[in-house]
Amino acid sequence: MPSFYDSITAAAPPEDVWKILYDPARFPEWWAGVETVEPGAEPADPDAAIGYTMYPAGQPDFPMPQRLQAVREDRRVVISCLITDLLFVWQLEPLEGGTATRISVHVDIPANEAHYVDSEREVITASLNRLATLAFDTSHSS
Repeated sequence: MPSFYDSITAAAPPEDVWKILYDPARFPEWWAGVETVEPGAEPADPDAAIGYTMYPAGQPDFPMPQRLQAVREDRRVVISCLITDLLFVWQLEPLEGGTATRISVHVDIPANEAHYVDSEREVITASLNRLATLAFDTSHSS
């Protein structure tokens, strides 16, 4: 199974990054290629995985169901695409006494989707940059 890892440092506290990272409704703001998100039903258990549907940019008729598991105490968000089986494990690490955050992501791509490795790497790099910028802007606007 092909995989890759990428990371960036955001000049924002982990809490500010977390508020953006774990909320699928905010993905279109920073995740490159995500045009819209349709939220799923809220689970009764706040620690349970949630489902949502992502619509890729330029493909409004191509719904892609997703599953998100947020583990706040580990500062980790795991997202799996229920169509392609891509797996994204996002992790936050406090830096500089909690005033900055290392945002990292490990991506697993199933063998039958291996031809997308380079394009997924570009999407993730762009998304990390956008997430870090949005978190900085959010934390410095208040």
